[in-house]
Amino acid sequence: MTPIYLFGHRQPDSDSTASVIGYAEFLNRDSPGRAVPARCGELNPESKWMLKRFGTPEPVHIPSVEPLLSDITYKPVFSLPQDVPTVDVAALMAKEGIRNVVITDSAGRPVGMIGEHALAGAYLGKIHISELTVTPIPAGTLARILNAEVRVAAHDTLEGRVYIAIDALHVTLAKMTKNDIAVVGDDEPAQLAFISAGIACLIIAEGAPAGDRVLSEAKKRGVTVLSTDLDAFGVGKMINLSLPAREVMETEVTVLTFDDTLARARKVVSSSKFRAACVVTKEGTLAGVLTRTTLLDDVRRPVILLDHNEASQAVEGIGEAEIVEIIDHHRLATITTLKPIRFLNDPVGSTSTIIAMKFRDSGRPPSKAVAGVLLCGVLSDTLALRMSTTTAIDRDAVEYLAKVSGEDPGALGIELLEQGMDLSGVPLATILSRDTKEFDLSGRKVIISQVMVPSFSWNTGRAVEIHRELRTLQDKTGADLVLALFTSVMDNASDCYGCGNAGLLTAIFERPLPVHLDGVMSRKKDFLPWLGEKLRTCAEK
Repeated sequence: MTPIYLFGHRQPDSDSTASVIGYAEFLNRDSPGRAVPARCGELNPESKWMLKRFGTPEPVHIPSVEPLLSDITYKPVFSLPQDVPTVDVAALMAKEGIRNVVITDSAGRPVGMIGEHALAGAYLGKIHISELTVTPIPAGTLARILNAEVRVAAHDTLEGRVYIAIDALHVTLAKMTKNDIAVVGDDEPAQLAFISAGIACLIIAEGAPAGDRVLSEAKKRGVTVLSTDLDAFGVGKMINLSLPAREVMETEVTVLTFDDTLARARKVVSSSKFRAACVVTKEGTLAGVLTRTTLLDDVRRPVILLDHNEASQAVEGIGEAEIVEIIDHHRLATITTLKPIRFLNDPVGSTSTIIAMKFRDSGRPPSKAVAGVLLCGVLSDTLALRMSTTTAIDRDAVEYLAKVSGEDPGALGIELLEQGMDLSGVPLATILSRDTKEFDLSGRKVIISQVMVPSFSWNTGRAVEIHRELRTLQDKTGADLVLALFTSVMDNASDCYGCGNAGLLTAIFERPLPVHLDGVMSRKKDFLPWLGEKLRTCAEK
């Protein structure tokens, strides 16, 4: 079952966080565990207090929904241990119709890869017959490679040079040691001579017979005897392919993890000599192999967006995700989708209100804890129902959630707002970034931060510092305007600070900043429409 990730905006406030948690519980009643509440930014103190108050886990932190290698379905992995003979690698490639085989160590970690090029090198690399050797190899394995019968088993393992008896017998014998292997045909005197020399192994080729005398002498002197139908050339060819994979493999193999993005993987694979890469687990063991064919699939994470519908406020990588639903209470913005989706946009005071009404209308109430969290979401975004955006539906939602949670909304609202306005010991830059949103208004990039303050004396005493931080934010983002609303619930007003083009600011506000804005409590309803109209007028002049 593919999970669906639920996200609020990049600076998750209490409403955004509560609606994600609430809607995940709503969806999981029909598909348990499928909806995953997530966040792409850090929670503010108010939201953390809310979750702690009701014993609810934080949404999982997922900074980006760009597809990862963990989102791909992998085909069976074809790998072999590094001690396996190269001929077994070739056999696997032929059987499965693959071009590369991953070679692993004893723990299953990829240490190399053998492709068609490396296999050809193993076959052609030792072109001179006199240079034939075998590395330590079980005698039984060598017999299997040569399709030979073991007539005398005197050694468990064989290693040494291999001589094919084409020179004068005394010349070949003079070169050989007790570790070496001789390849002979139907020549019993030569067979006996090699055995008498005390070599390690005698390979009788071309289906030639091994007489009783030869076998008896071989047993007496501890010489392994193999009989094969291959001719001398065939024996030499197959011995080249008896080399262990570790001596043939290429070690410059790219290794990726499940946390790597598909975009990076595509670049890596396209530039790889193998046109492939290994994917490993956290422990480093081989989990899959990426090829260009594997990466052709269009992999997108399904996502539901809550409390916003703007790409600039969405989780990173949203353009590579599959948006399946949006639930919001803000203005319509610029986000687009590839196919039709469910879109619920209701101009109420909070997205938590919309989720609460879904529970109520379904006749299946939320859990007590989630009801408390949703109640906080409504109270936070409406400033305990004091905000100008508050509707009758918000009040109905508060009444419904209060009954389910057993909470007094009046007392809870005061506690919640106190948490949101506790600014002691927090750097101004952090305070300004907690609730910041970016907008495109009449072709201008505008950033608006909102800070709830216990009284206007808080920001009045920090005017110079506020302007400095806003200037820094403008330089960092390249915005045309950076504005900050310091809102007092008790005064039902906001003080607006800002920086940007001086002429534009004067045209908008008609006096130097900061300015006092009576009745402006909601950025969404009170301030943004007014600012948008001002900028539209400026653009037309």
